[in-house]
Amino acid sequence: MSTIDELRERKSVRRFLDQPVPPEVRDTIIDCAINAPTAGNQMLYTILDITDPAVKQALAHTCDDQWFIADAPLVLVFLADCRRWKDAYDLAGCQSRDPEVGDWLLACQDAVIAAQNAVVAAHALGLGSCYIGDMMENRQQVVELLSLDKWVFPATLLVFGYPTSQQIARPKPKRFEAKYVVMTDRYRRLTPEELRQMYTDRSGNFEPFVQAFCKRKYMSDFAAEMNRSVAGYLAAFR
Repeated sequence: MSTIDELRERKSVRRFLDQPVPPEVRDTIIDCAINAPTAGNQMLYTILDITDPAVKQALAHTCDDQWFIADAPLVLVFLADCRRWKDAYDLAGCQSRDPEVGDWLLACQDAVIAAQNAVVAAHALGLGSCYIGDMMENRQQVVELLSLDKWVFPATLLVFGYPTSQQIARPKPKRFEAKYVVMTDRYRRLTPEELRQMYTDRSGNFEPFVQAFCKRKYMSDFAAEMNRSVAGYLAAFR
C-alpha cells in the first residue's frame, strides 16, 4: 500500500486485540517519531513510554474514563518540553530567558508533528492508533502522576495496538470537502449558506447535528476542564 493510500484510509482505533506490540515494532514507531520535522532541529519534546499498568489505569481515568487506554498494548505520551534546552543553556553559561508562550507553542508543534509520524508508521506496520486530546485535562493529577516540570506540557497521548476485526471493518468518518477548508492567499469567513452546506454534506441535517455536537463537545464539562487545565499549564510561560 502506498503512503498516500495509507494516509487516506487511516482512522482512529479504540479496540485492540489482546496481542502485545513487539519491541522491534515499538522501536520503529519511536524512531519514525524522532525523525519527524522539528523547529531548528531542537526536538522540543519528550516521549513517555507508559508501561506501568497502574499508570495506564490512572491516565484512562484522568482522560474522561476512557478505559481502552488502560487496555492498549502501547501507550505513548508526547510532552512539549521547554525544560531541556533551558537547562542546556544554563549549563553552557548562556544568559538566557525563561520560556515564554511562543516557545510553548513551538514545542507543542514539535510534539504533535512527532506524534503524527508515529501514527503513520504504526498504520504502515498494521497497528491502529488513537489520539487522546483529553490528556490536557486534570492538570494537578497528571503533573503528579507523570512528575511533570512546570515548563513541560502533555501535548497529546497516543494509544496503539492491533485492531479488532470490527475496528478494521468500521467505516472511516467522512471529512469536510476541500472546497470548504482550503482558501487562496487570505482567510475569509464562510457564508451562512456555505456553512450549512458544509455540515449537511457531511452529516445530514444541519441544526440537529450542530446543536448536538455543540452540547456534547464545545459546551461540555470536559471542555471546561480542559480549558481550566491548559490555562494552568500556560501560567508558567507568561
